[in-house]
Amino acid sequence: MNISVVIPTYNRREFLRRALLSVYAQSLQPTEVIVVDDGSNDGTDLMIAKEFPTLRYYRQENAGVSSARNVGIAQANGDWLAFLDADDEWLPDKLSQQSKALADNPESKICHTEEMWIRNGIRVNPAKKYTKTAGWIFDDCLQLCAISPSTVIIHHSVFEAVGVFDSDFPVCEDYDLWLRITAHYPVLLIAEAQIKKYGGHDDQLSQKYWGMDRFRIKALQKIIDSGQLSQENQQSATSLLLKKAQIYLDGAIKREKIEEADYYRQLMARYY
Repeated sequence: MNISVVIPTYNRREFLRRALLSVYAQSLQPTEVIVVDDGSNDGTDLMIAKEFPTLRYYRQENAGVSSARNVGIAQANGDWLAFLDADDEWLPDKLSQQSKALADNPESKICHTEEMWIRNGIRVNPAKKYTKTAGWIFDDCLQLCAISPSTVIIHHSVFEAVGVFDSDFPVCEDYDLWLRITAHYPVLLIAEAQIKKYGGHDDQLSQKYWGMDRFRIKALQKIIDSGQLSQENQQSATSLLLKKAQIYLDGAIKREKIEEADYYRQLMARYY
């Protein structure tokens, strides 16, 4: 398998070093490693030049993680793309396990894995609802972000079919993409953890933006309006959009946010 690894980064020099070391420690080495620096000013470029001179390094003005990942996708030469967030870490057999699973299931175009959660340096057990699933998992992806970017490997043709990451989303960009992918493709799963997913940083995007469901509602609108969903998936997505919009409407009324309340009333009326 020709595998391109794409790592977006922004002011994560020390985390990025750890992530890269985990890539180069893989029992199955990728074809290429691409780092897209989204405008870091912490010496990331110097660290790359000194310690990892053979990887492909691209730098852009700060435009967000979606834009950075899309640059990596556009530059990748591999048939398969594996993503790794700069603050996460792969276990040594991650690519090997996925390559074997995909070879055994040649019709599959996307594979993800279970993950190990590390919060503030301590391993924690995620709630049961975060258990990864396989097959036609559109309904699972509706409820939460059921695939972690650092676990996934995707055939390049999938992006040609459904599009890349939407740079209009400052967060939940992966939620939007997984909805588009899982509406059309079944998903393979390696049921054993193959990554360490780190959390608890002060600068995590999930802590930077309030009301994350605002962006999930936007993603739901997008997939519903695309006209590409089956009747069953369309009904499920619409039902969830209305449920989430009702919560925001109730909150806006409670806080006496008249314009916000009007927005969600109009949104709900559109989909009833």
